[in-house]
Amino acid sequence: MHETTATTAPSWDGLLTIALLGTDRRPVPAADGGRAAPLALLDAAAMATVRRRAGLRAGPAAPRPEPAPDDPRPPLPSRATHRLAALLTDRSTAGTRRGSTPDLTELLPQWLAAANAHGYAPPPHLLPALLDAARGRTDLRPAALEFAGPRALWLARLNPDWRFARRTALGGSALPDPEDSEAVRHLWQEGLFAERVAVLTAVRAHTPTKARKLLESTWPTERAEDRLMFLDSLRTSLSSADEPFLERGLADRSRNVRAVAAELLSSLPGSALAARMAERALTCVALDHTGAEPTVAVEAPHVCDAGMERDGVSATPPKGRGERSWWLGQLVEAAPLGVWSARLGGRTAEEIVALPVADGWQEELHAAWCRAAVRQGDAEWARALLGAPAAPEAGGPGAVSLADRTRLLATLEAAERADWVAGFIARHGLSEAFQLLGACAVPWAPSLGRAVVDALDIAREAGSYPWSFSGVMGLAERCLDPAETTRLDALLARPEEREDGRPGAGGYWAEAFQRLATTLRLRTAMEAELIPGRE
Repeated sequence: MHETTATTAPSWDGLLTIALLGTDRRPVPAADGGRAAPLALLDAAAMATVRRRAGLRAGPAAPRPEPAPDDPRPPLPSRATHRLAALLTDRSTAGTRRGSTPDLTELLPQWLAAANAHGYAPPPHLLPALLDAARGRTDLRPAALEFAGPRALWLARLNPDWRFARRTALGGSALPDPEDSEAVRHLWQEGLFAERVAVLTAVRAHTPTKARKLLESTWPTERAEDRLMFLDSLRTSLSSADEPFLERGLADRSRNVRAVAAELLSSLPGSALAARMAERALTCVALDHTGAEPTVAVEAPHVCDAGMERDGVSATPPKGRGERSWWLGQLVEAAPLGVWSARLGGRTAEEIVALPVADGWQEELHAAWCRAAVRQGDAEWARALLGAPAAPEAGGPGAVSLADRTRLLATLEAAERADWVAGFIARHGLSEAFQLLGACAVPWAPSLGRAVVDALDIAREAGSYPWSFSGVMGLAERCLDPAETTRLDALLARPEEREDGRPGAGGYWAEAFQRLATTLRLRTAMEAELIPGRE
């Protein structure tokens, strides 16, 4: 009976044809007369599926993977292991009301940074979840892969979903001693791209000249995108010794490589390129004494010649920008800031920035000086362009945007940066300060933390809704020093509703401050769990 059924049963392709045409147009062969045709078709398909699976021939077994490499780092304490598991499994959904519940996903970067500072190895059973988290969030990848250690690449070879680790991890092997020239050369010539970047960076930090010569040895054969990444490593310990190599980079066949080479050369105030750019810029800017008070006069370039293009000036402006202003900005930002004092009557940076600029060129000129101050790391010019934080104009005398101010702040020491932003918040409030807060060191200095909490309290007293300050609240949860928790206790009570305030705002503020206080206590516990002996 079974043999007859197997013999008369339709083929798999025949069953597909019947399903497409319909059982009313094409009957099912050997169907039981007591079953409806559609059911008979499903029975036949089920039997055919079993036969197809049973008829598969087993393939050769794949070779077993090599054992995972050892991780010599000390194991993570057990309480910290439980904390990591909770952080990795949290499924907080953005956009939903969280009440007073902390957002654990936003604490994961901070936890990873602290664990890496202690030098712990991850629990093996949490590595897949850690790599999944890094796959979904590129901001996590550097810290996550550092924490994952040598086993990250081993796992990535077994799962294509984690192939990003193979592009960014160090291959699971320790970098050679920078003094071991033969091992360094071998890894440089034979290693994965991420390993080559890592070894070049390590050698550059140890012996800058040796790293540059290593790069020069293979430079002509490197791909353009790789040359760009390798060239970026020269920012570390950049010096006049790198100038000849960078000058050759000005003739590179890649426009992006040429641009980076020009930027690095302009960061060296004594370079030949900086001198050439200064000569060009000085012909465009002068001091005019014909009026009642000295004024800065500007005459932008009328043409972008071949020499300017070779030195990194882009001839074609972005859409909406004039050519002459575009060329002027590039010349001024590449010129050493030290040349302007002599050109403008021996004035200091603060006095130069205070000078009026004729014919509407102030915004363009000051913006170029902002970029120059950032590129050259000139704190004196940065202070002049930022101005006093309590000045009536929120933009300062020279900074033309929040982005400019944020970049200028990065040139200052962390304490000075925090004090400036604190003063800015005290004068202008939080609405303009969100981007500036991102430039401050974490945890925030006491002066900055107090300014943020005070400004939030003022907003609460004014009856505003807390979600107008949700961005600042999120930053405070990650960046406020946990020592500030006690100052929040007085803000946890639900305030009385103001007649002119938003309905229900008091309750929302109480929730927001409760969440902030809970998050700070959680961060304190996280830090304690990572300290050996506090099991």
